Amino acid sequence: MKSAKLSISRFGWAAAGLLFLTALFASSMFYLPETSFARQDGNFNQSTRFRIGEKLSYNISFGKFTDAGTAELFVVSRGKIGTTEAVEIRSRVKTVDLVSAAFLLLDESRTVYASPDTGLPVYVSKISQSGAMPKEIINNFLTVPTSNFDLVTLIYRARENGGAGTFPLFENEQLYTATLLSGAALRVKTEAGEFDTTTTTVQSEFLTANGVKDFRIYFTTDEARIPVMIRFMTAKGEFRAVISSISLPEPDVPTPSPTPVPAATPLPPSTPKPTPTPDVYVENRPLLPELGFSIGESLEYRVSNGGAPAGVITLSAVERKLFQNEDSLLLTATVTSVEPGSTALRLGDGAKAQVDPDTLAPKRKESKFLTSLAGLNQTVTFDRRTGAISFGEAKPIDGPIGTHSIVSLLYAMRSFNLKPSKDPGNPVNDTRVAVFWESKPHIFTLRPSNAEEITINGEKTSAQLITIKTGHLALDALDLKVWLSTEGRVPVRFSAGTYTAELISRPPTIFRP
Repeated sequence: MKSAKLSISRFGWAAAGLLFLTALFASSMFYLPETSFARQDGNFNQSTRFRIGEKLSYNISFGKFTDAGTAELFVVSRGKIGTTEAVEIRSRVKTVDLVSAAFLLLDESRTVYASPDTGLPVYVSKISQSGAMPKEIINNFLTVPTSNFDLVTLIYRARENGGAGTFPLFENEQLYTATLLSGAALRVKTEAGEFDTTTTTVQSEFLTANGVKDFRIYFTTDEARIPVMIRFMTAKGEFRAVISSISLPEPDVPTPSPTPVPAATPLPPSTPKPTPTPDVYVENRPLLPELGFSIGESLEYRVSNGGAPAGVITLSAVERKLFQNEDSLLLTATVTSVEPGSTALRLGDGAKAQVDPDTLAPKRKESKFLTSLAGLNQTVTFDRRTGAISFGEAKPIDGPIGTHSIVSLLYAMRSFNLKPSKDPGNPVNDTRVAVFWESKPHIFTLRPSNAEEITINGEKTSAQLITIKTGHLALDALDLKVWLSTEGRVPVRFSAGTYTAELISRPPTIFRP
């Protein structure tokens, strides 16, 4: 941690930006001892997550220097570390010539062993050879698995998600949130050919805190989603990495038919091999600890309008079951009690969302209201592969992959890294999330404040205020706010206009490592 801070202070903004680039694109010369990683030949996974043998090479330019450095990213092999299945990925970036001498000397490599099932790192080694002696930093998640991506595994998860989504990122011993927003189409011409791409904008407090601006990745529009160009701005100038070569796994070549030979004496038929029994789906498997809540959690909130009691709304993580033949978590927000004479709420009104159990990105959202919110009655489906959002009879619209609904956001924000900025006038830790509202996605900005003591249900509680801006005039006029308890990250209070909802029942605290 100390070495990372010294590196940024010594090399400045350009170093911070290029350190981010380091992990995304490169090829390492570092190996774990051969006895610790048992390799297996063959391509076990041809998806965009990990394609064994895929090697991407890049040329780095900085300002007027067109040959500032080189970088590579190489999916080497699949095997085991002990008893843990893993994929070996190597990365390296190196600056050269005048850039090394005048601006930035950087020679850093990384070897990541990632889980083929989750895409998360299980062992990470980073070696810097920029100083007099090589320096190695190791993160070992073999004993205690992580729920966070490092920079290398993040790029593969982004490719798998179509270049968009919100992901937890653990770098330099700190937890961040990275939000990738898919944007305009662009044709990119490189040494490796011309590509139709989709522009992805990356937003993260990791970048902002280190002076990196306008970070963009250009993913190909085909199934592989190869990042063919990356560019970003620093105080020193613009960095750009453009792909120079692409090496893909060689396809299996069918063995030619042998020359016919005389028929041999027939042999007794062999015993047929048993067909492996497919894995049995288990309902209500525990959620990732990083999410901060468990299946069955139910939170009750007393709602008031201008101080007058209106009723009770209950948020529930109901169940984890198959939905449309996919693993899914059901989240609901339902009016469970109405005060006599109140017209603000109606018993049974509410919304429910089927979401991805790991990322909480919604697959389907339904809402039913018979009050002033009846205009929000709709069923919305989210295509997590393409980002298309369908509702009503209208033509599907394009949206960022991983776009949230209001219900899924209330749960997802509990796992966001919402640390307030040290300088209130420079809110570098704002978190931006794509959220569907009414008829299109909006970018919600979550601005965290310092924790303070508030009174909830007659008890003193330490909570952090999160102010939400949406870019939607009507919503922003309501001055949306959420208070998260510092213990357990439970939402203890919401406010929107004249309405306030306060927690009246609290679940057991979830342990979060």
